[in-house]
Amino acid sequence: MSDADQYTIGQLAKAAGVGVETIRYYQRRELLPVPEVATGFRTYPARLAERIRFIKRAQELGFTLDEIANLLLLEDSNDKKAIRDVAQERLLQVQAKLHDLHKMEAMLSQLIHQCASADTQALCPIIQALGSVSR
Repeated sequence: MSDADQYTIGQLAKAAGVGVETIRYYQRRELLPVPEVATGFRTYPARLAERIRFIKRAQELGFTLDEIANLLLLEDSNDKKAIRDVAQERLLQVQAKLHDLHKMEAMLSQLIHQCASADTQALCPIIQALGSVSR
């Protein structure tokens, strides 16, 4: 590997689109290796930028850092079934959240409609449904 394939931590952070502290945090979480000091400072292989982007994309999909660490281990062992199982579990969590959000959407829509059509002298249906605060 040539020097051109090596980055300082700042260069790696810039290439991956994250801050230096993010890289250090990922190192503490053992998602990234901590390189040995060479020529007075640490250098990082350029390929780590892709690993960092993978971590960030996985986080955007809602994976926890523990789940991401597991995915990285499974990738190393090429256990596609286990990787699918982790992704399937995440999908089930997303679907459950969507279900809850749809219920919330229906309830809020109904309350807004009730509020719009309520007598001006009546208590607000939204406040009533949320458990009005006593004065």
